[in-house]
Amino acid sequence: MTQRRVPSLAHWGAFNALVEDGRVVGCEPFAGDPAPSPMLTAIPEMVHSPLRIARPAVREGWREGKPRTGNDRFHEISWDEALDLVAGELTRVRRDFGNTAIFGGSYGWSSAGRLHHARTLTRRFLFQGGGCVDQVGNYSWGAAQFLLPHVIGTYQPVAGRVTDWPSIVKHTKLVLSFGGLALKNGQVSSGGAGAHVLEQWLRRAKAAGIRFVVVSPLKADAPDFLDADWIAIRPNTDTALMLGMAHTLIAEGRHDEAFLARYCVGFDRFKRYVTGADDNTPKDAAWASRITGVAAETIRALARDAAGTTSLVTVAWSLQRAHRGEQPYWASIALAAMLGGIGTPGGGFAFGHGSLNGVGVPRAELPGPEIATPPNPAAASIPVARIADMLLNPGADYEFNGRRAVYPDIRLVYWAGGNPFHHHQDLNRLRCAWQKPETVIVHESWWTPTARHADIVLPATTTLERNDVGGSSRDPYIFAMHQAIASVGEARSDFDIFHALAKRLGYAEAFAEGRDEMAWCRAIYERVVAGAARKNVALPSFDDFWRQGFVELPPPDEDFVLFADFRRDPELHPLNTPSGRIEIASEKIGSFGYDDCPEHPAWMEPSEWLGAADAAQWPLHLITHQPVDRLHSQLDPARLSRGHKIKDRETVRLNPDDAARRGIKDHDIVRVFNARGACLAAAVIDTGVMPSVAVMPTGAWFDPGDADGALERHGNPNVLTRDIGTSRLTQGPSALSALVDIALWDGDLPPTEAFTPPTIVRAGTVPA
Repeated sequence: MTQRRVPSLAHWGAFNALVEDGRVVGCEPFAGDPAPSPMLTAIPEMVHSPLRIARPAVREGWREGKPRTGNDRFHEISWDEALDLVAGELTRVRRDFGNTAIFGGSYGWSSAGRLHHARTLTRRFLFQGGGCVDQVGNYSWGAAQFLLPHVIGTYQPVAGRVTDWPSIVKHTKLVLSFGGLALKNGQVSSGGAGAHVLEQWLRRAKAAGIRFVVVSPLKADAPDFLDADWIAIRPNTDTALMLGMAHTLIAEGRHDEAFLARYCVGFDRFKRYVTGADDNTPKDAAWASRITGVAAETIRALARDAAGTTSLVTVAWSLQRAHRGEQPYWASIALAAMLGGIGTPGGGFAFGHGSLNGVGVPRAELPGPEIATPPNPAAASIPVARIADMLLNPGADYEFNGRRAVYPDIRLVYWAGGNPFHHHQDLNRLRCAWQKPETVIVHESWWTPTARHADIVLPATTTLERNDVGGSSRDPYIFAMHQAIASVGEARSDFDIFHALAKRLGYAEAFAEGRDEMAWCRAIYERVVAGAARKNVALPSFDDFWRQGFVELPPPDEDFVLFADFRRDPELHPLNTPSGRIEIASEKIGSFGYDDCPEHPAWMEPSEWLGAADAAQWPLHLITHQPVDRLHSQLDPARLSRGHKIKDRETVRLNPDDAARRGIKDHDIVRVFNARGACLAAAVIDTGVMPSVAVMPTGAWFDPGDADGALERHGNPNVLTRDIGTSRLTQGPSALSALVDIALWDGDLPPTEAFTPPTIVRAGTVPA
């Protein structure tokens, strides 16, 4: 039997799909990848999974307004019926309630390809039809996205534009990593990864003699080969440690006064806070020790070491996904400014090393593949993590980044390319909020929890059932993504679905611009070629690129150092802040009057942490993180992910002392719970988890069991996390500020039905 090798790309790596007799039977990693992700092995079984949605389907009970339980029956209908139904609902809601009654809720990684990127297509379709309520920001680094422009004039450093690894290897002597450098996170990159290189660069850095210090509650947040100094810290208290270091620098005269005077504003106000000039509470190492659990002398020594050599302060994305999450990012910039290394080779600050593949990887400043999104005529949006607030509180006021707004009254949710029943917090609250809209429309390839909580489900193709062009601004490759197989069942691409709907609604030409799939692939690539030509870089023609399967962009001419131009001449290259300088204190933020985000970095107690009064009832701080065997909830039904579960449950890691105190042994099934909910999990005893901390990976498919969701059976930790904004400034998610307790499960073990499709009424009609 002839086997075909078809080039393609996923967020976890480039590969050739191996195709036999119309089926994907394997994935061969891209030859240029030094460390391919094992997640590639999960692709064939997901493409042909029994969980694939075969035909358009409508939820039984939708017309009667019955609650969406996640366990409803669905009636399959024809594509013509489904498209007419969707077009009719959009028309009805726009006519009766206006464009701001539609929520364009497409948030998720979806495809690495840029044409079939679901969020882009959803916005393009809804915006051209009159607009909708959009989302701004993201769950990954949403707090930083809206804080950093006030402080340094841009959020690009958190998006991956940081001092690159060659500069670090050549010049840095100390890497101080808050939140860690976990290799598992380096498997993925939004837009795809041609080369997984995090381990490679970390090994080069270690070989160059760089000392690593990792501040984290988890020892595994640094690979063993780094031989890093592990500073175990209470979760959510990194800001206090940074302030304690800042106090030591001031008290011992080790801060760079010349840098602070020329390149920064607001240090005097910050200094008064740190020294306690106004509140009689010096934020010294002893003060920080009481909050963080880190010895005062360790804090002082760390400050002295950082001041005595070329040091890089790098902060993981995870630290700002917590209540008061703005503060550790702002404090890290203030600390780096006091050390004086910003804008110098190997020095300063960075974000995201160890959070994503490609951060710090050398790449020429050339455009990546993308499709433009038109303006939104409705001019309406909410912060991305405020979905449940919006649905539950139509007409209510909220504050965000200096403005006051009102939540719209949403009648229709249109979702494609994401799984809110994975990434949102307090899923029981979200289930309640999800009942508010009259209609929920979802494009999905599998019967995910989001599809099962929809009213109209349209089956979408996977990456290997269509043509596309993929690539990332953090990766030096652009990839041709060839269609490998015919559509599974009656699935259609998101592009084709939206094009068919646009025809019914009268704007097909505006949506497609007269291009079919391959014409769009050509246009996307040729935009990259044109942008490269403006930088005097010649790239192959589209036909040559498509035949070859990829193009490698040339490396940059020199190492990139964040803010090097600013350091060289702050008058000629000012930052895009009101002062043109680094704003250690921000008058603009201060003018907003937010008591939950003052004008300079400050220690502010999270609502839930180990120092809170509630810790007496809920004595464990829950940390949720990216799993090793899937991308968020993608690939969870595959053997790779299921093979790491125990008794069909996700795991929770505990310190031996915490486990012993509760009579819990390795692989026991336990109940993890707080006032918001409870889930089952399998215990794993781990000496690398500090006491009073529990650790769970995110992304186990939500399995609430019954209508009240009293016990999630599969191990989805977001039934436990709190759904509040980080602050009124950024309204980011606060997933990492959650207290819980854990008890041995002593009842009958209920079966999990996370991977059981709903009951389908075949070849049915739209239920009455």
